[in-house]
Amino acid sequence: MTLGITQTVFANNSASDGHGTFAYTFLWIAVILLLSKLGSVVEKFGLPSVLGELTVGIILGNLSLLSFDFFEPIKQDTTLRFLAELGVVILLFQVGLESNVTSMKQVGLRASLVALVGVIVPFVMGAYILGPFVFTEGTPQHIAHGSLFLGATLTATSVGITARVFKDLRALHLKEARIILGAAVIDDIVGLMILSVIQSIVITGQFEILEVIRVAFVSLLFLFGGLILGRYIGIPVARIISSINKSSGAKLGLALAMCLFFAYIAHSIGLAPIVGAFTAGLLLDEVFFSSFDGPSVIPKITAALGGTSNPIAQEVTHVLEEHTEKHLEEIIEPIGQFLMPIFFIVVGLDVRLDVLFQPSILLIALGVTIMAVLGKIVSGFVAGKGTNKLLIGWGMVPRGEVGLIFASVGKGLGVVNDELFSVIVIVVIMTTLLTPPILSSIIRRNVQQ
Repeated sequence: MTLGITQTVFANNSASDGHGTFAYTFLWIAVILLLSKLGSVVEKFGLPSVLGELTVGIILGNLSLLSFDFFEPIKQDTTLRFLAELGVVILLFQVGLESNVTSMKQVGLRASLVALVGVIVPFVMGAYILGPFVFTEGTPQHIAHGSLFLGATLTATSVGITARVFKDLRALHLKEARIILGAAVIDDIVGLMILSVIQSIVITGQFEILEVIRVAFVSLLFLFGGLILGRYIGIPVARIISSINKSSGAKLGLALAMCLFFAYIAHSIGLAPIVGAFTAGLLLDEVFFSSFDGPSVIPKITAALGGTSNPIAQEVTHVLEEHTEKHLEEIIEPIGQFLMPIFFIVVGLDVRLDVLFQPSILLIALGVTIMAVLGKIVSGFVAGKGTNKLLIGWGMVPRGEVGLIFASVGKGLGVVNDELFSVIVIVVIMTTLLTPPILSSIIRRNVQQ
């Protein structure tokens, strides 16, 4: 019966929209996942996998320049576009899960100053210095909106790349590392608020200070109100569900439901859905899921230890406790691993290499990259005494996936054109390529001193 229904749906879709059938979508997903794994070869050179996925997307999206059009239908596949959007929501949810409100409070004034300077300076550079040179055509309103989105994109920081370098060099204990990681969380929050404000301005067409204040207030209210109310509502709901089903599947279902519900609420009040997803991730922790089952292997290991009377058993128990605390992040991870390649490759598909053949566009890409680097390096100079300011500044430089999300939102609203979108992708790639070797060099010198 099910097979017959499925065949009928396939047949109807095949007759109606050709390449848009579910079967073709399955093919494109298989191709994307396979090629993304081939693209992850960049990890062997110490680079993040996102660069490989972006590169795969750029190659697929520009094969038509060589008169090879086989992959062109991917660009019009609406299901893939939906999965890419879902991937962005899950990504910000994961960023929220990995963040911690308590640790943010402990970071202190230094991280806050680094984050604020690292947002304000790039935004001003992008919106008011680069913007008028980049956007020279269109209505004054369109030029203003495009400039604002360019500034917002430059505020982004992808701390994952920096954290990877510190981790590989066993330098996460450094004061500079703690400041960067704390500043990056604050950077994400402020950047998302800026994105929400600009998105509202573009949609409403109004550039009034009262509107900016209103959206900023709504963003703060949603963020902090969501964190407070979410606990009062979420914990009782979690207990009710766990009384029915305590499995990891129920735990995963509740977490995803919270993520998508917050994304919807954010959208319904005029904010970007990714703001809601980030808030949900920041809200959720193991307190919500203490009544659910943990990793299934832990009870078996605990039983095999036969108690915690010896030092080895105590150490293993400590490791198991840490593993239990990260269980939610671990069960979300496979979903991210499925959706992230789709998002980054779809982003790469939208990059037009032919526009980069123009000397003026290449000059713009170089100028934006320089501004993107300088705008973050200056943030290190407010970190205070006793810190390596250059190390902190370079640690804030990578734009990575966060910059791509901002650019994608702008492209979806029609204020970021193909040329600027391609420029932003090049900036993301350049800042991501430059940072690891420079950070490694600075850290090694810092440790030697």
